[in-house]
Amino acid sequence: MTTTIIGFPRIGEKRELKFATEKYFKQKISQDELAQTAHELRQKNWQLLKAAGIDEIPSNDFSYYDQVLDAAFLFDLVPEEVKRLNLSTLDKYFALARGYQKDGVNVLAWPMKKWFNTNYHYLVPQLTADSHFKLTGTKIFDEFNEAKEEGIVTRPVLIGPFTLLKLSEYHDTAATNFINEAVAAYLAVFKRLAAAGAKWIQLDEPSLVKDLSATDKQLFNRLYEPLLAQKGKLKVLLQTYFGDVRDIYDRLTELPFDGLGLDFVEGKKTKDLVAAGFPDDKVLFAGVVNGKNIWRNNYQKTIDQSSVLPVNNLVLTTSCSLLHVPITVTNENFPDEVKKHFAFATEKLTELTELAAILTGQGAQKLAANKQLFAAPRVKEDPEPHKQIASLTAADYHRQPARVEREKIQKAEFNLPLLPTTTIGSFPQTKEVRNERRQLRRHEISQEEYDEFIKGKIDEWLKWQEQIGLDVLVHGEFERNDMVEYFGQHLSGYLFTKNAWVQSYGTRCVKPPIIWGDVKRLHPITVKWSKYAQSQTKKLIKGMLTGPVTILNWSFPREDISLKESTLQLALAIQGEVLDLEANGIKIIQIDEAALREKLPLRKSDWYSEYLDWAIPAFRLVHSKVKPETQIHTHMCYSEFSDIIPAIDAMDADVISFEASRSNLEILDALKAQHFETEVGPGVYDIHSPRIPSVSEVKNTIRKILSKINVAKVWINPDCGLKTRGVKETRASLINVVTAAKEIRREIEGNDEK
Repeated sequence: MTTTIIGFPRIGEKRELKFATEKYFKQKISQDELAQTAHELRQKNWQLLKAAGIDEIPSNDFSYYDQVLDAAFLFDLVPEEVKRLNLSTLDKYFALARGYQKDGVNVLAWPMKKWFNTNYHYLVPQLTADSHFKLTGTKIFDEFNEAKEEGIVTRPVLIGPFTLLKLSEYHDTAATNFINEAVAAYLAVFKRLAAAGAKWIQLDEPSLVKDLSATDKQLFNRLYEPLLAQKGKLKVLLQTYFGDVRDIYDRLTELPFDGLGLDFVEGKKTKDLVAAGFPDDKVLFAGVVNGKNIWRNNYQKTIDQSSVLPVNNLVLTTSCSLLHVPITVTNENFPDEVKKHFAFATEKLTELTELAAILTGQGAQKLAANKQLFAAPRVKEDPEPHKQIASLTAADYHRQPARVEREKIQKAEFNLPLLPTTTIGSFPQTKEVRNERRQLRRHEISQEEYDEFIKGKIDEWLKWQEQIGLDVLVHGEFERNDMVEYFGQHLSGYLFTKNAWVQSYGTRCVKPPIIWGDVKRLHPITVKWSKYAQSQTKKLIKGMLTGPVTILNWSFPREDISLKESTLQLALAIQGEVLDLEANGIKIIQIDEAALREKLPLRKSDWYSEYLDWAIPAFRLVHSKVKPETQIHTHMCYSEFSDIIPAIDAMDADVISFEASRSNLEILDALKAQHFETEVGPGVYDIHSPRIPSVSEVKNTIRKILSKINVAKVWINPDCGLKTRGVKETRASLINVVTAAKEIRREIEGNDEK
C-alpha cells in the first residue's frame, strides 16, 4: 500500500509566488530572483511531501501562471506574433497570460475559462492552421532534474493530449489535424524523461469524465494507441478527476496503461466500475481523499469503500490536485475544537498516510480517534432558516409582472440613453485602501476615521464617473475585502481564515470562507454605503450584492447538509438585503452570480436534476418580491455559458452582464440563437489584462455586439469588476469605453434622423 498526490499548491504558504511575480511585473526584481523564489517553493514542497511519508512525489505541478499555458509552451503552440517578440521566453509566456502593450506592439491575452467545475481558471490555447506540436520547452525536464538533485525521483505531471486538444479552440483547423504531431511530441517527452531516469509519467485527462461522443472516443484512441505502443520502459499513469469515466472505462482497462487514476469522491460510478473488474497488471490510483474541500476525511467510510475493491495493486491518492485547497491549517487561529475538523493540503498528506496504515492493519489508534471525531454532531442546528425554507411555496420563486412588462416600466422610469454605460461594481483596491482596512482591523484607527476615508473614496470616484459621463454609477466597494467574505462576515454560520489562500488564476488568490453552520442575515450589509452614494448624486447608483449560488460556490461548503439547502439559506439572507436596498431608494440592484457554472455537473444529463433545478430558483427567490420598477442586474464571468443560455434567461433578471472580450464575443451567437430576452451587457474589454483598449477597438467591439443583439437591449460595460487593476489604466480604459459608446450612440441617432 503506497501513497501519492495528483499535485500540490504552488503559490507558497505565504503567497510567495504571487508577491514575487507581481514584483517582477513591476520590474522590482529580476527574472533570476523570480526563478530563485520558484526554485525554493518547489524544493519546500518536495521536502514537505517526503517528510509527510508520501511515497510517490509528483513534479511539474508547479506553474508560474497556469499548467495549460505551460503545456502550450512546452509544445510550441505559441502564436507567431508572440514568438517574434523581442522578449525572453518567460516574458512571452506572461504576454500570452496577461496581454502585452508596448512600443506599438499589442498582444491580446489568451481567453480564460473555468477549470472544469472549480474556481481555478486556465488559459485557452488558440490553435490555427499554422500551429504545430513540437517539443521545444524544457520545464518538465528541468524540474525533474531539480528534484533529482534533492535525492527525490519524482513522477512528472503533464496535461494529457486528449484534454489539451479538447480544451483548445480552433481557427480554420480541427483537433484531428494535430494527432500525429501530438503523438510524436509526447513520445519525445517520454523518451527524454526515461533517459533522465524517470520511472513514471502522469498524464492528466480530466476531460474523460465528461460525456464522450463516438468522435471523442475515436480521438482518444488515435492519440493513445500509438503513444502507448511506443512508450518504452516509462510507465504511464492516466490520471482523471472531477468525476467518473463510465463512458470509456472498459477501453482504459484494455489499453496498456500502467496505472489508472480514478476519482472516488466526485465519481458517482467509480466504485461500481472498479467493482465490476480491474486488470491485475495495472495499478489503481484511488482518489479517496477530497482534493476540493477542507473537511476531515471519514476514515471508516473510506476504508469500507477501499477494502472491497478487487484490486491487487492499490495506491491511495487525492481525488484531484490539492491546488484547490489552502496549504495548511496550522496557520489558522481557530480553537482546537474547530480546527480538528479541517484538513487543508498538508493535513491531507497525513490523512493519506494514516489511511494506508489502517488498511495494512497498523493504524488502529488513528482509526479510533477519527471515529470519535465523527461520533457527535459538529454544530448545533439553527431551526429558523430550516423553517423558512420549509414554508416556501412556488409563488416565492417567481417575480411579477413578467419581464417584458417590467422592461417597459423601467425604461419609462429611468429614461436612460441608448447603450447605457456602467461598470461591474468595484474600483481599484489600492495600497491606500488596503492599508486603511488593515489599520481598522488592528484598531490603529477608529471606525469613524475609517468611515470618513470610505466616504472620501466614494465621493472621489462618484465625481469622476459623473465627469466622464457614465450613465449608471457604482460606489466602488472600497469597504469590501472580497465579494464573498464581506457578505459572510455579516451572516451567521460562517468562519473566516487568516491565511487559507487558494489560487484562482495567475497571481490572483482568494481566501474562501467556510460555511460552518446554518446561515441567516444578522443585519443590513450594504445599505449604509449604497444609500450614502445615492445621496451624493442625481444619477442612478447600482446596489452591489453577491448572489447565493456564487457565495456558496466560492465558499468551502458544508458536507452534512445538501448544497441546495445551503444555497436556499443564503438566498433568503440576500433577499432581505435586496428588499432593504429597495426600501432605501436604490432602484438598480446587481446580484452577481459570477460562479453560477462552477458546480454545474460535468455530464449534461445531470445539469438540471442535480443543479440547475434548484440553483436558478434560488436566484429568483432573492429578487422575487421587489417592485416592477426596481431593475435587477446580474453578472457572470470566465465560464462557458453558451450551452446554458435558457437556464440563465430563466433567472428572470432584467439585465445581465457577461464576460465576453477574452472569448471574442462568442456568446453573442448563442444569445441570438436562443432568443435571449434579458437585456445584456457583453464586456467590451478585458479587465484581467493591464493593456488599455483604444476607442476604435471598443467601437469595433460594440459594432459586433449590435450586429447580433437589438440595440435597445444592449448595455456597455467592462467584462468584470476593476478591483485588481491600477487607477491609471482603469481611468484611461473607462474614458475610452464611454467615448466609444457616445460616438456609436451618435452614429445610430444620426442614421435614425436620416
